[in-house]
Parts: sequence; structure tokens; C-alpha cells
Amino acid sequence: MKQNEIPGFPPEVIDKLKYYVYRLIDPRNGETFYVGKGRGNRVFQHMRGALGDEESDELSDKLQIIREILSAGLDVIHVIHRHGMDEKMAFEVEAALIDAYPGISNIAGGTGSNDFGPMNALEIIDRYAAEEAVFCHKCLMITVNRSFSERGIYDATRFAWKISKTKVKSVELVLSVIQGMIVEVFKPAVWLDATKDNFPEIQINSPGRIGFTGEVAEDAIRDLYIRKRIPDSYRKRGAVNPVKYSF
Repeated sequence: MKQNEIPGFPPEVIDKLKYYVYRLIDPRNGETFYVGKGRGNRVFQHMRGALGDEESDELSDKLQIIREILSAGLDVIHVIHRHGMDEKMAFEVEAALIDAYPGISNIAGGTGSNDFGPMNALEIIDRYAAEEAVFCHKCLMITVNRSFSERGIYDATRFAWKISKTKVKSVELVLSVIQGMIVEVFKPAVWLDATKDNFPEIQINSPGRIGFTGEVAEDAIRDLYIRKRIPDSYRKRGAVNPVKYSF
């Protein structure tokens, strides 16, 4: 029987597996392209989605890869990386694996990866030895761990977020955060819907999200926050939301 033909785990196997973390591997190059966690037959549900009849321009990278593998007459390799866990441990293992495979097709980072993801030794020292920020303004903190290297710190910070249009009107400063450290401070001038018309230089439509135009804050304000760490009260382990308010 091929992997793609496995109907699912029998009940006695499911009882033994408990929560597990799995990897989907492309047999064409041996590379892991997706990491997930679950119980029961979760690992097989991606195959069923890829074998469905739906066609969409929004088809996920994961499903596109699975369909390409099947079209080549090959089977996706399913690896149960770790099993016999409770849900909390499964979250931690999944997050660590997602961080270990940066090119995978997961849309979201692992649980806690915004603040507890990979860092080198100097970054660890900077983060935990740094002085805590004291908020003298109404600040919006935005974690830009993954996107700043692609877009630059300004564009990565200002575009595009699912946040309240009403609440951002009170925001005085936007803080760019990488691994819990404040690396830049911006003064937003105006908040706009995240469309190509409003942000022609970015050329991405993100329905239901907004972004801002603004400028780097003056040095006197930047000195209050740059290289300071976000207080622990704003950084809960397991949180995945990259946006936090100081007020």
C-alpha cells in the first residue's frame, strides 16, 4: 500500500499516538515542505485537500506542492516526528521544527516563534540583559522577525495588519520589534486600507488589513526605546499575534 492510499490510523494506533508533530517531505528533493501537529488522522487531511476538485488562485503553497508531487507520479512522505505528547508539548515541538525549516510552506510561524524563536548567542544576551522599555507614549508594538530582511524595516513595520481602525487613531508611536527587542521607532501620519492604490510602492492587496505612512521618530524619542526590550508582561509564551498595544 502506498502512503497516499492509507485510509487513516486504526483506533488502537490513535490511542497510542496521542498528540504528535509531523513533517511532509517532497520525495523529489528530500526536503521538508510542511510541519504540523495534531491528533487522530490530521496528518492525512492535507492529502485529501490536495485531491479535492477545488481550483483557486489562492491555493496554498502546501497544496500546490502536494499536487505537483502527485502529478509526477510520486507520493508525499509523511513522517511522524514526535508522538505520545500532550497538546502543550506538541505546540513547542512544532514551533521548534518550523523555526528549523525556514523555507517551508507554513503560512504562520510556530507558536511563540515571535519572541522565543532562533537567536544567536549575542542576540540572547542582548535580549535578556537589555533594559526594559518604559512606555511614555501610546505605542503599537509590531514584531517583524521574518519580513524585515525582505522589505526593509519601514515597509515590514507599516504593512499590513489586522488591527482596529478606531484604536490605531490613538497610537502615537509604532515600535519595530525583532525577537523582543525594539529596533526602530516610527511616527505614523495616516492609516490606510492595505491596497495597491494606497501603497503603490508595495503593490499588494491585503483585504481587511491596514497600514500606515509616516517617518522615523526624532532622536530624542528614539533614545527612549531603541535597544530596549519589550516588558515580559507583553510577551506571553505561546502567543502568535505580532501586534501588541502599550495602552
